[in-house]
Amino acid sequence: MFLKNVAPGIHLIQSHNVNCYLLEDDQGLTLVDAGLPRVWTELGHAIRELGRVPADLKALVLTHAHFDHVGVAAKLVEQLGISVYAHHEEVTLAAHPYRYAHENPVAAYPVQHPRAIPVLLSMVLGGAAVVKGVTVTRRLEAGQEVPVPGRPRVVLSAGHTYGHCALHLPQSDALITGDALVTLDPYTGLTGPRIVAKAATADSAMAIESLHALAQTGATVVLPGHGDPWLHGVGRAADEARRTGAA
Repeated sequence: MFLKNVAPGIHLIQSHNVNCYLLEDDQGLTLVDAGLPRVWTELGHAIRELGRVPADLKALVLTHAHFDHVGVAAKLVEQLGISVYAHHEEVTLAAHPYRYAHENPVAAYPVQHPRAIPVLLSMVLGGAAVVKGVTVTRRLEAGQEVPVPGRPRVVLSAGHTYGHCALHLPQSDALITGDALVTLDPYTGLTGPRIVAKAATADSAMAIESLHALAQTGATVVLPGHGDPWLHGVGRAADEARRTGAA
C-alpha cells in the first residue's frame, strides 16, 4: 500500500506489515528504512507515482538495521550507488541483520500471542528469511540534520537496538519513530502505541526511557516502523507506550 503525504513531503509504503517512508523535496527523494525484499516492486511504483525516476532517490537512512528494515538496501546500493546512513552502533548489525540482541526467545511468542501468527507469516512471505546485509557508508549523530532530501533531524532513541534513531521533520510536524514506538507489535499482534516486544528488543528499559526523547520533539504525526500512523501527538503516544510496557 502506498499513501502519499501522510505528512507534508512524507510518503508511506506499507508492505508485509513493515513500513518505509519516502521523503521528498526539491533535491529529490530519501528512503527511510528498506523494508523486506518484496517491497522492491512497490518502491518502484511509488517513485513513479510521485512523478519521479529511480535516479531521484539520493540516500537511504536506516532508523535501525534489523532484517525487516534493510531488505532492499543492498540492491539499492548495487543498482543506484546511494549512500546508506545509520548510527555507528548499527554498522555491524547492518552487515549481519539477523544477529540482533533481544531479551526473550522469539519462538514462544506465536504460542503466547496467536494473533501475531498472520503478521509474522506475512513478513516471511515478504522475504524475511532472505535479507542480505549492507555496508553503512555515512554515520548518523544525535541532533544532526541529515544532509539528504527532507533534511530530517536525528533523535537518538536506543533500546530496540543500541543505535536506534528516530527522525524528526519539524517542517512537516512529523516524527518517523522506526521501531522505538510502533502501533503494531509484530510479535504479539497488538495494536496501539507501544514498544516492540522483548523478542526483538535489546533493552526494554532503555526503550521506555527513550520515549522521553521522542516526546520532546512535540510532533503531532507519529510515523512508526510497524502499524498505521498515529495522528494524536507523540506525547500521548509515548504515555500510552509507557503504560503498556514491553510484552
